[in-house]
Amino acid sequence: MIPLDTGEGDHEMMVDINTTPLVDVLLVLLVMLIITIPIQLHSVRLEMPGLNAPPPTVDPEIVQIDVTPQGALLWNGEALAGRGELETRLQGAAARPDQPEIHLRPNSAAKYEQVAAVLSSAQRAGLTKIGLVGSEQFAR
Repeated sequence: MIPLDTGEGDHEMMVDINTTPLVDVLLVLLVMLIITIPIQLHSVRLEMPGLNAPPPTVDPEIVQIDVTPQGALLWNGEALAGRGELETRLQGAAARPDQPEIHLRPNSAAKYEQVAAVLSSAQRAGLTKIGLVGSEQFAR
């Protein structure tokens, strides 16, 4: 302990710990730890087709399903009688060896319930190529 002179002849002892060397040692240890940690690479290995990959043999068939604001369903522009007819057509499309691409195009005023019903029907039928088309109408 170092006595401090207060000027009046009384000596007061300094009881504080000098933490500067401790901080220096901790910073050196932190730098050493950062240097010695191996670099973690989070990468996914993908096999991309080469430059001379064969083009697709057949263009995919596209089925466009429209949902109107009134909740009516259109299959490639043809009005469907109801959800039962939609499910029948979806099951027929899923049974094909090359499933068609389903492009679901809901109107911006259509209820979400109707769109969700079409998506769930397509999923139950076993269709895997489903996409929402025309989302630019929802941008503001």
